[in-house]
Amino acid sequence: MNEHAAASAPVADEADVIVVGAGPGGSAAAYHMAKHGLRVLLLEKTTFPREKVCGDGLTPRATRQLIRMGVDTSVKAGWLQNRGLRVIGGGVRLELDWPDLASFPNYGLVRTRLDFDDMLAAKAAEAGALLRTGVNVSGPVLDDDGRAIGVRAKVGLEKEPVEYRAPLVVAADGVSGKLPLAMGLAKRDDRPIGVAVRRYFRSPVRADDDYLESWLELRSAQDRNRLLPGYGWIFGLGDGRVNVGLGILNSSSAFGRTNYRAMLTDWLATTPPDWGMNDEANADGPTLGAALPMGFNRVPHYTRGLMLVGDSGGMVNPMNGEGIAYAMESGELAAEVAVQALARPAGADRERALHAYPAQLKLRFGGYYRIGGVFVKMIGNPQIMRIATKHGMPHPMLMRFVLKLLANLTDPRDGDAMDRIINGLTKAAPSA
Repeated sequence: MNEHAAASAPVADEADVIVVGAGPGGSAAAYHMAKHGLRVLLLEKTTFPREKVCGDGLTPRATRQLIRMGVDTSVKAGWLQNRGLRVIGGGVRLELDWPDLASFPNYGLVRTRLDFDDMLAAKAAEAGALLRTGVNVSGPVLDDDGRAIGVRAKVGLEKEPVEYRAPLVVAADGVSGKLPLAMGLAKRDDRPIGVAVRRYFRSPVRADDDYLESWLELRSAQDRNRLLPGYGWIFGLGDGRVNVGLGILNSSSAFGRTNYRAMLTDWLATTPPDWGMNDEANADGPTLGAALPMGFNRVPHYTRGLMLVGDSGGMVNPMNGEGIAYAMESGELAAEVAVQALARPAGADRERALHAYPAQLKLRFGGYYRIGGVFVKMIGNPQIMRIATKHGMPHPMLMRFVLKLLANLTDPRDGDAMDRIINGLTKAAPSA
């Protein structure tokens, strides 16, 4: 149904841009837009602090985006810094430090989403964005040409209907993508998607680890010779707890046909008793899960007054399941485009500028995500995964190359031979 301006709900807080969703992508977009002088209205359906499932462990790519928002990432400021990735598989345990690059810091970070998202939303507000929580956006307000000119929402416990107006709307509403769906943008079935589940455990032995740990092989406690589908992770939170979880991709035959929570319990039963992860008494909260929309699985990223940022536009990296870095990068890019576009008069000239957003996203990530799609199909085959683990893991040089590729950490210019190979591959690959 075309939701026109003549609705009965009162109109409030008109702005230059409305950003729907105060997760990392929405807050980054709001921050950079406000910094450039735009009047930004940032709407969040929940109140802070609030729990989120994925993303406690951040790579240097995400760390760079935090620094660009003026966030203090020091240990004094409450962050747990990590040196790199510990990979376990094929009987090998390999510690790989994050690469030393001009373009990215050489450390990653850990912080729970409980206060991470709160911190970023506060940063956006400090920059000048007007943050409103408890605002549940139900759909766009459209003009006679089907262009988004605002959003409809229900506010507070009373669920009062309200409309907010702006010439540009940013959908940062996560996997559900309520706004894009209302604009006719459905998910693409030909793009990868993953599912992740995680749980917190009290584990003094593992809580202060300075590496993120990735398990390429998960074994069943019921039959140690049987490999479980998917991959796992363990990393400390620095507060006596660990984040433990597993992910599985839709290229696996087990996708959608597996009890992931039971599988996590089965795998953790194989871990050493002193880690505390095979004892329910050490659990801190339930096992929670989330979908990982990958490789631009919803497009176009701009249409009729609506820009898509982060999970709303399916921007999770297919190579490693990382979403926060790409949500924040797409938010910053959306801000750069929006500032230029809104400086132009409404009409064809402004639209031309706004269409630079999907073009720039494709240029930055399109080839890389296309390679990621091939990678997902390959590792979905257990035999290929077993061979790759067995023959790749014993070679540290090869694994350092793999780390750079999977984490998307290269210098665009003046990089080493590994950087040049990866950059060449992503440029040569057709855009996703």
